[in-house]
Amino acid sequence: MTTNVGTLDRILRAALGLVLLYLAFFSGLQLFAEPLFKYGAAFVGVVMLATSLMKVCPLYSMLGLKTCRDC
Repeated sequence: MTTNVGTLDRILRAALGLVLLYLAFFSGLQLFAEPLFKYGAAFVGVVMLATSLMKVCPLYSMLGLKTCRDC
């Protein structure tokens, strides 16, 4: 797979992933006490971090989108 995620996109994805993981496991908010929200947020957070680290978004690939200049 070719790189299709730019620098700003990677930073935002990493930040969102970290926030979702924090909310899911450490926030103590009542909403995230429910398993659906807790594990749903954790799953999305891990996906956001993974796409940020790998610089590849499968959804962008399917839609033909790129947010990087040099790829």
